[in-house]
Amino acid sequence: MTDLSRLSLNTATTKNLTLAEAVRVAAEAGLPAVGLWRDRVAEAGLENAARIVRDAGLRVSSLCRGGFLTAADPAEQDRAMESNRAAIVEAATLGTSELVMVVGGLGAASAPGGPALPGGDKDIVAARTRVANRIAELAPFAAEHGVRLVLEPLHPIFAADRAVLSTLGQCLDLATDFPPEQVGVVVDTYHVWWDPALRDQIVRAGREGRIASYQVCDWILPLAEDALLSRGFMGDGYIDFPTITRWVSEAGYSGDVEVEIFNQEIWDAPGAETVATMAKRYTELVQPYL
Repeated sequence: MTDLSRLSLNTATTKNLTLAEAVRVAAEAGLPAVGLWRDRVAEAGLENAARIVRDAGLRVSSLCRGGFLTAADPAEQDRAMESNRAAIVEAATLGTSELVMVVGGLGAASAPGGPALPGGDKDIVAARTRVANRIAELAPFAAEHGVRLVLEPLHPIFAADRAVLSTLGQCLDLATDFPPEQVGVVVDTYHVWWDPALRDQIVRAGREGRIASYQVCDWILPLAEDALLSRGFMGDGYIDFPTITRWVSEAGYSGDVEVEIFNQEIWDAPGAETVATMAKRYTELVQPYL
């Protein structure tokens, strides 16, 4: 029997749909949860977004994203902190305890995916220190709202412009100063599948009670012109989902499994078709190993 009781549609997978449309196709497919991106929440309006999900009988598995905490300029730091505090309030209002944090790249990045700024700050050690300092400032505020900051390691190809934390181990090292209910980690197969220390770090994350989310999609080749869009349905690429899923399950994770895919061809497809395909691949390659 098909068991979709832990499957969540991340709205990045159906980027061309409104929040209401994404919730509808998820509910019609029998999914119990959605992972929301803040852009779709903002379009719908926060209170309305919470109502749309609630009226459909779904739960919110996570909110994405907070982060981008690496700016050295005080004014930019203040703007980042204001945005993150707003994201924490949004997560609480939407009924999720998990706020995914994409921590930010180097100061030299003009924008995610953009060229380096002439004379820009390329000190990655200092950038990581700023992340740690900002997390320390945000964690108590998040705790007051019942929200956990969920650090996401991104594949090293995104270290320059999106996340100076590239491994699960780095995220766990940063999280260790905080209670697990305040700072956790997400295991995203696309970003961590290559890591030779992955099994040990998943075991560690489970032992420390820090696995807050499990996200799945595949690594496909050739890379798209925009490497961010080089994701595919599970089974279309190179990732060993049964093995990684077993590791996550053995580490004690029992929460939702989000499918988060950035891929222009998938975005252009009908939403119901996309959800049907991801549900099929989930039941074949992920759910049996949970």
